[in-house]
Amino acid sequence: MKTALFLFAAILFFSCNQGQQDTRQLQTRIDSLQQLVNKSYKPGLGEFMLGVQQHHARLWFAGTYQNWPLADFEVHEIGETLDDIKQYCTDRPEIKSLGIIDPAINSISKAIRQKDVEQFKKAFTELTADCNTCHKDNQHGFNVIVIPTGLPVDNQNFKPGN
Repeated sequence: MKTALFLFAAILFFSCNQGQQDTRQLQTRIDSLQQLVNKSYKPGLGEFMLGVQQHHARLWFAGTYQNWPLADFEVHEIGETLDDIKQYCTDRPEIKSLGIIDPAINSISKAIRQKDVEQFKKAFTELTADCNTCHKDNQHGFNVIVIPTGLPVDNQNFKPGN
């Protein structure tokens, strides 16, 4: 009986020891992976906003040329970029203000669905004003967005069907 008890105690001891060793190895791996995640590239708010600005300009020309599929694409790209900002820039207090442009985005989307160029221009003007209001509210009033006057890129035809 003593031998069986001793054998049982030895197995239990080695099992517990193995569990602690496995836990330490797992924690070491977790720490190593966390260091990799911490060092991985994460775009900043400025990089995301440059993307929004580019889509903003492209949206203007798509809508004014009544290229409604392209306009729809661009307005959705703005929405996706804003979603990315909310996901990746959680440390920035400015993201709490992003909702200010939602009504204008909704109006633009409605104008695109209705293929109404005048309503599109009105909603786009509201979007541009809302962007500037957000910038001012977040101490970035020096960053003034305007309705584009020149093509954002010269290697794209914004007219439909070409």
